[in-house]
Amino acid sequence: MLAVDLMGETIRALNGSMVAYDGQMNFKRQGMTGGEGLRGALRRRVAGESMTLMEITGQGTVYLASEATEVTLIPLQGDTLFVESESLLAFDGQLRTGVQFTGLRGMGTGQGLATTKVEGHGMVAILSDGPAIGLEVTPGVPLCVDPHAYVAHRGQLQQDFVTDVNWRTVLGQGSGESVQFRYQGHGLVYVQPAERGGGIMEI
Repeated sequence: MLAVDLMGETIRALNGSMVAYDGQMNFKRQGMTGGEGLRGALRRRVAGESMTLMEITGQGTVYLASEATEVTLIPLQGDTLFVESESLLAFDGQLRTGVQFTGLRGMGTGQGLATTKVEGHGMVAILSDGPAIGLEVTPGVPLCVDPHAYVAHRGQLQQDFVTDVNWRTVLGQGSGESVQFRYQGHGLVYVQPAERGGGIMEI
């Protein structure tokens, strides 16, 4: 559970994630646009990336949670966080959101055509099934991640995907991890100690 102390500020949070509050709070559902305007909503609809948010403004403390999942706080200092929309719980109101297209890489792993990006200065709260761990990526040492364990990433990273296609995989004797995200460059990749069910492409 995330407790957010507000003194007149505004945050945006996953719609329906409020479990309690004290003080004076105002909740405003942002609807289909998610605060990104009509163009942003259309981009999300085309990309298959859904995110319904609410604005919370007030004086007091609001408590947020979703399905008893773990919450990790990530401070942004002018940089950009890429995160699956289902893993985004809340963020400071001054941060900007948008859609980053991943194209066929996302389709091949069941993650969809796009991911959500959050940028600016402020705090972001992400959700994970178990405590999220930030794995560092350094130049010359790429990191491969199971798409269903991936939560978010930040930094100067290039993302592509690798496949493990051989006769052992075809015969059902492979590792079962036929597709992985590969990150190269410098940054952090956040992973969870559990896999989302279904959707992975087995070759």
